[in-house]
Amino acid sequence: MVKPKPDDFPRITPYLYYEDVGAACDWLIKAFGFSERFRMPGPDGKLSHAELGFADDGVIMLGNPGPDYHAPTATHSQLYVYVDDVDAHFTRAQEAGAKIIEEPADQFYGDRRYVAEDPERQQWSFATRVREVSNEEMAKAQGT
Repeated sequence: MVKPKPDDFPRITPYLYYEDVGAACDWLIKAFGFSERFRMPGPDGKLSHAELGFADDGVIMLGNPGPDYHAPTATHSQLYVYVDDVDAHFTRAQEAGAKIIEEPADQFYGDRRYVAEDPERQQWSFATRVREVSNEEMAKAQGT
C-alpha cells in the first residue's frame, strides 16, 4: 500500500525557487553543508528540480518555475536550520563567500544563531540550542 508521505521526507518540505538551480545546489552544498539527493533536468537540459538533504532529517527542494522567474530583490522569508556547531558552520559559510547578515550571537530564546544570504538572496538562519528557556522567560525577555 502506498503511504501518504514518503519515508524519507519530513511532513513539511520547503520548495525554493532559483534562477540557476544547478548553481544554487552546488553553492548550498559547499557553503552550508547540504548533500545531494536528486537532480532532474528539464526538457531544455537545464536543471529544473533538485532535492538536497541536511543532517539526518532535513530536506529542501529547489526548482525554477520558468523563464519569467527572477531572484527576489527583497527578503520575503527565511529558513531556520539547526546545526550541531553554529560557530563552525558560520566559518564554513563565511569561507564559501556567504553574505553574512548577522554574526553568531546568543539569543534570548536559547539559541546561538547567525543569518546569511545565498547568491540568489534567499535568507538562512543557522542555530544551535545553547540553553533551555521557558515561554515565560522568553516573554519576560521581550518585555511582555
